[in-house]
Amino acid sequence: MASSLYHRLADPLTQASTVPILLVLFLVAWFFFSYTDLSVVRKIQGATGHYVQFAYSCFFKPHTGDGTGSQQDALESFYKSQASIYDATRSTLLQGREDMLALVAAQVKHRRTTGQSPQKPIWVDIGGGTGWNIEQMGAQIDVPNFFHAVYLVDLSTSLCEIATKRFERLGWKNVHVVCEDARVFRLSDYEAGVDDSNRDFSIGQSIYNEDARDSVGADLLTMSYSLSMIPEFHSAVDSVTNLLAPNGIVGVIDFYVQNGVEFSHRNYMGGAIDRHCMWISRVFWRTWFELDRVNLESARRDYMEYKFGTILSTNRRANVVGFRIPYYIFVGCTRRTGSMLKEVAQLDAAVTESPFISALDLHSQTLNPRKRRSSSTERRSKAFDTAVVNLSASLPLPAAYYQNNKTRIYYDHTLPKHTQFNDEYIYAFTWEDSRTDARLLKITGDDVILAITSAGDNILSYALERPKRIHAVDLNPAQNHLLELKVACFRALEYQDMWKLFGEGKHENFHKLLIEELSPHLSSQAFDYWLHVGPKTFDRKGSGFYYTGGSRHALQLIAWLGSLLGVRNDMRRLCEVQTLAEQREIWTKRVRKVLLSQLLAYFVVGSERFLWKALGVPGEQRAMIEEDYKRENSDRAPRSAEEKTSGTGRPGEVGATKSGQAIWNYGVQTLDPVASDTLLSLDNHYYLVCLLGHYTRRCHPDYLTPKAHLKLSTEGALENLRIHTDELAEVFARMQPEALTIAVLMDSMDWFTPSGPEAEAQVLAVNRALKIGGRVLIRSSGLMPWYMRVFEENGFSPKRVAARVPPGTCTDRVNMYASTWICTKVAGVAAEVFEGEGGKEG
Repeated sequence: MASSLYHRLADPLTQASTVPILLVLFLVAWFFFSYTDLSVVRKIQGATGHYVQFAYSCFFKPHTGDGTGSQQDALESFYKSQASIYDATRSTLLQGREDMLALVAAQVKHRRTTGQSPQKPIWVDIGGGTGWNIEQMGAQIDVPNFFHAVYLVDLSTSLCEIATKRFERLGWKNVHVVCEDARVFRLSDYEAGVDDSNRDFSIGQSIYNEDARDSVGADLLTMSYSLSMIPEFHSAVDSVTNLLAPNGIVGVIDFYVQNGVEFSHRNYMGGAIDRHCMWISRVFWRTWFELDRVNLESARRDYMEYKFGTILSTNRRANVVGFRIPYYIFVGCTRRTGSMLKEVAQLDAAVTESPFISALDLHSQTLNPRKRRSSSTERRSKAFDTAVVNLSASLPLPAAYYQNNKTRIYYDHTLPKHTQFNDEYIYAFTWEDSRTDARLLKITGDDVILAITSAGDNILSYALERPKRIHAVDLNPAQNHLLELKVACFRALEYQDMWKLFGEGKHENFHKLLIEELSPHLSSQAFDYWLHVGPKTFDRKGSGFYYTGGSRHALQLIAWLGSLLGVRNDMRRLCEVQTLAEQREIWTKRVRKVLLSQLLAYFVVGSERFLWKALGVPGEQRAMIEEDYKRENSDRAPRSAEEKTSGTGRPGEVGATKSGQAIWNYGVQTLDPVASDTLLSLDNHYYLVCLLGHYTRRCHPDYLTPKAHLKLSTEGALENLRIHTDELAEVFARMQPEALTIAVLMDSMDWFTPSGPEAEAQVLAVNRALKIGGRVLIRSSGLMPWYMRVFEENGFSPKRVAARVPPGTCTDRVNMYASTWICTKVAGVAAEVFEGEGGKEG
């Protein structure tokens, strides 16, 4: 072999071809070292050496120790050779640690601000290693002054030595490094003996008092990529549980793999987006990490979630050299099983508008359940029913009960009625004129309102009137996530950030805002949702928030047609002109022929898929539009009340051509009056956002004014809001009779079929829930919707308060609906009807 190589190198042809290659390599090296700072070269060399050492220690070095076989021996065998380079090589692999620390810091600071933790807290970092977590926490909290004491507990002596040197360098005197097994670590060994009157920090006895061995509890406990390395994890989690004070916070981040079947029926997780891992991911990562004694089986995470109440939970993927490694972040608290009974009763009373039942009575009812009756005292929310089941089974309560603000009511996110929306909201903005609502409803401080959430804009407009309570209801979880986000912004952000998010629709650092400011004010499901979709939604380089959701299809179509047909600049001018005369001229001469193209109406807007996907128009509503058009163009006048009603036919019954004509005609009657009678640049933000994709400082919804922000950001201003994720009929049915004064149903009644029982069931439920004299506000795509007869037959007096009659009338700034109605309750429904309804409900 050596002889063959010699002869090849001696060949003149080989030498001639090798010389240019060597010359090119020499020139590349010469240019690199000539134009590169020597310090950069040293860094590259050092980094290369670190990763070579890391690869050797992890994948090639035999894991041999002193032969004792103990966990400490195993850890030392693994870490001793790489302790000095641990931090330098883990930044890419151990992703998400900064987010976990920021999340628990936000929770701890929130509790300090609200007086829940009035004294200096104690922090214990289990498996803290080199102390990187504690130093990194300095970006969120002034560690030496904020905490009474910080304890780093780790079993590896090599890593503890690095940590000790770190804090000596930083000069943080309140940080203590303890090289000890987490299962035997007790705070009382270090914090006992201080007289109660002289304590300036929080010490609380563990909530699990019956088997507690420690009288001192930590206010913050963290575990960063350490739970997966503890063989006896049950006892370790039990010990950590025993360390946590009653009002403490626990934060965990770690790798995991799990099959969706394992958690499919669990209601206390707090969100499951991306929790399921594909089988190849489960097999590969579990096998790969086991080589280094890191265990990814799902039981570790499951047991931890069982032992604590979930505040926030999310599932992420670490992108490492093209691979996506699953990891999770969990923020929890003590389960407080015994003391939760009173909170369950209080929340249930607020949800159902029922009188408060004492915790003692509630516990008695739980232990001695009676057959459910339809009386007011027995009405319970779904959240209550779930809580009772969980308490009876010794399970944690759903995450909704551990929120800092009890705004969002528990719902089962796995039900098909919720998953049908594919984690996407339809409406990014609300299509209801809040000014008209205020004029028609005349909201006072005594009103209890139930309204459809949609994008939440009108809910916030109602909140400005300071009613007694607002119940926001939507079947689509994502619509309620959007309202939750807006509410959290009022509670946590300054006006300028609020304006960037929902005025401009973009923010340069949404992720940072979400983690550090908004997270304490969001439910786990809403937080998890916005962590996944928010950065892209509000990205400065993207199209902006208002080009998201189902309604984005309509906005994108308008922008595309405007650019294609050369009227995009005219659309922008519509949003800038200062007089109606200028606006009418631009509309008539340039823009109208694009937006009101009959070809567009026939083939795009008139299609059933587009109407539903982009505009949220179901087939039943489309049938109303078609019937009104058919009647308007008929030579024969209606001969009966039945013929005058809208929506009794089937969608598409008039034929494809007539259907397209009906949709086109409806668009004409919607947009022409708006362009003629309302000034977009100053007074019609509903259409301005459609043309621009954002609001302007002069034209925007009520809730985006500085005055509104000052009012709604006041402490307690939105405590009267409850967000329900369910059908309207379900929420009405579980309300205390005659609890509501106003119900805003938008156009939801248009969605029912005349032949079905749903409309009558909902009207009966509304009747029971409303006081005498209570009002129902309804908008409809029909001039005389068929279901008004149902209202009349069940105790209501309907009155049409606005209609597009004659054609060309502008009913309000949106003018999207053909008619607006106020149905006033004038009589109750017979008691036997309620009894039947109660029987169905139970």
